[in-house]
Amino acid sequence: MSFFVTQKSITTQIKRPVKEIINASVFSALGAMLCFSQVSFAQQVSGVVLNKQGKPIQNATIELGSELQKTRSNAQGVFSFSDVKQGAFELHISAKNYGHSNHQITVAENNISNINITLSASVMEVIDVHATPLHTSSIESALPINVISGDELKMKQSSTLGETLKNEVGVHSSYYGPVASSPIIRGLDGPRVLITQNGLDVGDASRVGPDHVVATETSTATQIEVLRGPATLFYGSGAIGGVVNVVDNRVPTSNENEVDYLLQYNDVSNEQQASINIQTGKDDFAFHFDGFLRDSNDYKLAGPADIHDDGHGDEHGDEHGDDHHEDHSDVRLENSAATASGATLGASYLFDNGFIGFSYGFINREYGIPGHSHGEEHEGEHSQNLAINDNDEGVYAKMQQDRWQVLGEYNFEQQFINKVATKFAYSDYQHEEIESGLVGTTFSNKSTEARIDLFHQNFFGWQGAWTLHYKSSDFKALGEEAFAPPSRSDMFAAAWLEEKHFGPVLLQLGARIEQVNIDADDSLIGFEGEHGSHTEPSAHDHHETLITFEQQSFTPISASAGLVWDYQSGYNLGLSLALSQRAASSGELFSFGPHIGTNTFEVGAMFDVHQEGDDIHVELAEQAPSVETSLNLDVTLRKFNGDFGYVVSAFYNRIDDYYYQQDTGLFFVEDHGHASENEAEQGLPILVYQQDDVEMYGAEAEFIYQVTSSLKTSLIADYIRARLVNADENDNLPRIPPMRIGAIFNYQADSFDSELSVSHYFEQDDIAELETATDSYTMVDANINYYIAGVGDDLTVYLKGQNLTNEHARVHSSFLKEIAPLPGRNLSIGVRGSF
Repeated sequence: MSFFVTQKSITTQIKRPVKEIINASVFSALGAMLCFSQVSFAQQVSGVVLNKQGKPIQNATIELGSELQKTRSNAQGVFSFSDVKQGAFELHISAKNYGHSNHQITVAENNISNINITLSASVMEVIDVHATPLHTSSIESALPINVISGDELKMKQSSTLGETLKNEVGVHSSYYGPVASSPIIRGLDGPRVLITQNGLDVGDASRVGPDHVVATETSTATQIEVLRGPATLFYGSGAIGGVVNVVDNRVPTSNENEVDYLLQYNDVSNEQQASINIQTGKDDFAFHFDGFLRDSNDYKLAGPADIHDDGHGDEHGDEHGDDHHEDHSDVRLENSAATASGATLGASYLFDNGFIGFSYGFINREYGIPGHSHGEEHEGEHSQNLAINDNDEGVYAKMQQDRWQVLGEYNFEQQFINKVATKFAYSDYQHEEIESGLVGTTFSNKSTEARIDLFHQNFFGWQGAWTLHYKSSDFKALGEEAFAPPSRSDMFAAAWLEEKHFGPVLLQLGARIEQVNIDADDSLIGFEGEHGSHTEPSAHDHHETLITFEQQSFTPISASAGLVWDYQSGYNLGLSLALSQRAASSGELFSFGPHIGTNTFEVGAMFDVHQEGDDIHVELAEQAPSVETSLNLDVTLRKFNGDFGYVVSAFYNRIDDYYYQQDTGLFFVEDHGHASENEAEQGLPILVYQQDDVEMYGAEAEFIYQVTSSLKTSLIADYIRARLVNADENDNLPRIPPMRIGAIFNYQADSFDSELSVSHYFEQDDIAELETATDSYTMVDANINYYIAGVGDDLTVYLKGQNLTNEHARVHSSFLKEIAPLPGRNLSIGVRGSF
């Protein structure tokens, strides 16, 4: 079979630069508004927080609008603010084991001292969210939000972000073994789900392929927030499917002294982990340090690794493979070991009207890439720690990132623009893929991001902010398996968010416009093929053509309208309608080559691959790529007061011109001999990015019941359906997570608490063409925490068990489903505390 590359002219979709629009509207409006000022005098605002029985609530948190003023109630429930200027404000009140309350006040010429706040008991924990510019909590958003923090985060924390979040409602894991799993939100991942750290892109290459680990660490995080549904208004077109925001204190905003630490060991991979967070300061200065270490071996399996050997001995079919009941308790997944380390230093200057802070952090990770080793199987305790040397047979990855971050806030008195929040980050990321001690492919990404949020005073009841946002990425993939040419992406955007209370209804409005430009280097494009083969090329004919790419420009526009209706005390209804657009990523456009992480040969949307007789032709596509356009409807019903609470959500998402990979049925075989009949099974399937219309819909639910003062139960469930709209036959999208239900039982005593969870994953048989179904499975996990008094502020010794029934299970959404099942039974022991 011969392969030819034909270069055709292509019409580039050049749009009007968004900067012209911004200069004509946003900047002029802001300039005019900054000229306004309001003469006001400082007053005192005070009150009391009580429960339904009229008893005071101690340590309730009271926030005064966007004034950066926050206080706590004392033992009598009393709180007080001083130096409050005149105007309309909103108080936000929350307390542990109680619901959330908003209270409107108007400060005039006299002090306000008679505010009475009554909070209702709540089985649901209400947590403020950092991922949105305007103040919101987990129950005040039109879109559903998952927030995990505190002890819950410590118990769920895993070596990867995807595994940490995989049990959250509406969230699954891509599960690239235990080494590089990323979160999947409502069936979307990759370039559609943005991973941020303190509101800024992590700046890695994890959105390029599932084998690239996310360059952030959960063991040193204080909170992780998941915005389910489009969050493009806040973060841009890369968040069309949602956002995961990892919050930490690397840029400190408090000079209080605090140290917390964690030590943990698990037996499924002999993993050893340690982390520490230190917060301190004096006078107007605050300092932060955190660090972590993690080291693990290949992990144990509950059965054979290769799906084709299930029930037929071990994964390589050795001399014991004739025993269908062979004990697999000592079998490990080869090449799944990992080591990681990192640290962060930060400092801030605190002043009366705000703060300015800086941080530097680094992360190093070294991990095997399962499924790409060439050595023999190893079993039991002979597994060794990961070490790159000339004798290694497997394929390993070595990632390192340096990240600088600057955060600042300043409050203006007596101005229409009453607060400015700025964020800046620069990341230098590198990922090397190493085989037999030699670097085969190097990925690098140098990214810069700057963001400024301008908040205005309460204006006829409206509160809001304007956002100016810039992000650039210089991405390179160099080496024998560089599947995409070097490229540079630049994004400049402006957004406007507003909200207003109309009695029990909170109305939220927003709009955003972006300019995205992507430039790719000239690239040699071609296959190595053998004439006469019908399905797979080999290495006898080599035809390459130098391709020059024109700049690709897109102007994504997003707008949304949402409301939260508190239609009854302790109940609300959230409704969101969003139009979101996404510019394609450089990988989706320009890819052409073998991708080791997915075991495929990827071809971008800029190309067209078709077969003519015995020949395969590759040429530039005639149709210019366009933006994805998503119309998303979300409905969320919440009950959050009393001993019984729930959050039930339903969504419908229609995405036009959706980028997806179409399996061509052709294979790329890279060898230097003649093709044989069975080489197609060993070759890389050729996948081409195409655009088509899809619809995705589903439902999510969480019910919580406080049975007694000590026992609490929860029930969760989620379901996703994703299909191509215009497909003739099979319309299913690949790797969509199956339906899931789960139950959680939590018992709280004076000196200990315990939790048992059972999650059932149904069979997934809504599969794409050439995809295989995945069996159902049930996971049983448990943990117990024992609290020791008198050692620092708190000391907790805990035992955690995962997959207690030693279930042999495979993750349908994983590219490694057929060769990397979930770990077997895993027991972890650890200690954590603070002082």
